[in-house]
Amino acid sequence: MTADSGAGPTRYAAEAGRDAVGFLYPGYSAEDDYPRLEALLGGAVRLPLVHTDMGEDAHRVDALLEMGSADRLAAGVADLVRQGARAVVWACTSASFVFGWDGAHEQVRELAVTAGLPASSTSFAFVHAARALGVTRLAVAATYPQDVAGHFTAFLKAAGAEVVAERGSGVVTAAEVGTWGREDVLGLARAGDHPDAQAVLLPDTALHTAAWLPDLEAALGKPVLTANQVTVWEGLRLLDRPLTRPGLGTLFV
Repeated sequence: MTADSGAGPTRYAAEAGRDAVGFLYPGYSAEDDYPRLEALLGGAVRLPLVHTDMGEDAHRVDALLEMGSADRLAAGVADLVRQGARAVVWACTSASFVFGWDGAHEQVRELAVTAGLPASSTSFAFVHAARALGVTRLAVAATYPQDVAGHFTAFLKAAGAEVVAERGSGVVTAAEVGTWGREDVLGLARAGDHPDAQAVLLPDTALHTAAWLPDLEAALGKPVLTANQVTVWEGLRLLDRPLTRPGLGTLFV
């Protein structure tokens, strides 16, 4: 099933003049961040989204490795190509970084070959976004259990970053994360911050953040990078379409 289910060829033809980044999104939780982000970008690009079969909804390493398997990702690619995507991003942090630095590269390489398009994932989006901002001392404020948060920290360290603080929240399912509201998200960011951190990272695409990016940065007084935000930014990077927009945080300034 896709976010554009029921839309026919006429609609795609009418929108063909706009660039499109396609997103593979596991299950259903915070996928409504993507149309919100598309609107905040002023409609400059289309952000079609296809839901992948996530298998077991669990922030557990074995389940995440299966969630990010090549077969599960490949199943949604044709739909994104049909919708005119010129780049594809696997919109999931945990089911990319659990493969490790080399394994996550292989995951993206296989996705690019399958799609015949430039490809990336949310884990690499965080790395590229931090580099673009010139921040190297990072704090991780994760919804995940502590062991899974540790895999993200290891991934960032493999990219050359210094992780000065790591916080896991012990949430096992994306479904639960998707119910979190503004105060929950602000509380997570504050709890995960550290005085030495140049930026705070919230690595879960199941977490709604698009509506609260200015609030997060105002509360912490520093850049805050969130999963759906950096995923969309990464897609624009793949298209070589940098966009400056208010309301999307320091990354889009």
